[in-house]
Amino acid sequence: MKFANQLAHCGTPPRFPRWLGMCFLLVVAWMCASTTAIAVDQNIVVVLDDSGSMKDRMRTDQGRVQRIDAAKQALTAVLSQLPPETKVGVLTLNNRVNGSHWVVPFGPVDSSQLLQNIRRIRAEGGTPLGEFLKQGADQLLEARGQQVYGSYRLLVVTDGEANDARLLDAYLPDILSRGLLVDVIGVDLKSDHSLATRVHNYRRADDPQALEKAISEGFAETSTDDQDAAADFEMLAALPEGFAEQALASLAKSGNTPIRARSADGQQVDVSLTGSSASSSTTVSTAFGGLLCCFATFAILIIVASIILGGRRR
Repeated sequence: MKFANQLAHCGTPPRFPRWLGMCFLLVVAWMCASTTAIAVDQNIVVVLDDSGSMKDRMRTDQGRVQRIDAAKQALTAVLSQLPPETKVGVLTLNNRVNGSHWVVPFGPVDSSQLLQNIRRIRAEGGTPLGEFLKQGADQLLEARGQQVYGSYRLLVVTDGEANDARLLDAYLPDILSRGLLVDVIGVDLKSDHSLATRVHNYRRADDPQALEKAISEGFAETSTDDQDAAADFEMLAALPEGFAEQALASLAKSGNTPIRARSADGQQVDVSLTGSSASSSTTVSTAFGGLLCCFATFAILIIVASIILGGRRR
């Protein structure tokens, strides 16, 4: 009752002293900065094609080197330089380490384990890209279920077409609909991979230097150093009218259940968002949630300060 009486008799909120206004600004700035830092946490699964064709050699300035060796060297060079808080996993199509295709288990970067396991990879077997894109996507969705903020990306390094194209065609629309980003690097291909026009980013790599650069660029796209608030705002402003509601509704329906699985209510997962629209859905939901948090906290601070100052004036 005392709180209600104070609130009823406050009348018009008094003019805030300058120091109080500065406190509000500092709190809001800190919250927004914290939200931004959380939003750009990196979660990346590398799907590495280690099929038999990766034994083929590609040209270098010093002669020729097997594609798989170039890929291993590029991966170790890039991954060993990542911030330790980055969560990375490397999934191979044929090789196993301790019985698992996760030659680098998904989690914070462990440089010593990473280098040791990647060295063991050998080129052998087929190219079941569909099966392992699903596995990688399911791992990212599980991670996003525990921490919604951040960037969740599949980076596919391959030198050929999937030999389970039917599965790939079935899984890819659902992967894209969840707001997961998919990048593909075509290794020493005569023409672009069939995924080139179906994913968010596609890069060619016809020599080891280009391969390392392509992998590095794939990781840099989610780096905190490349964030530009003005560019992010322009991207959100350019979205079609009603897109945010559609994206949030789609994510709410699909949640983070495994790819092509049914949701908790037994309904088929909604895959209405595909292509470039899906690529921005995670960004939209993250930015929207962060803004709501800032505004709500700011409003609470104003109400509390008004009550306190109103009580003092009485």
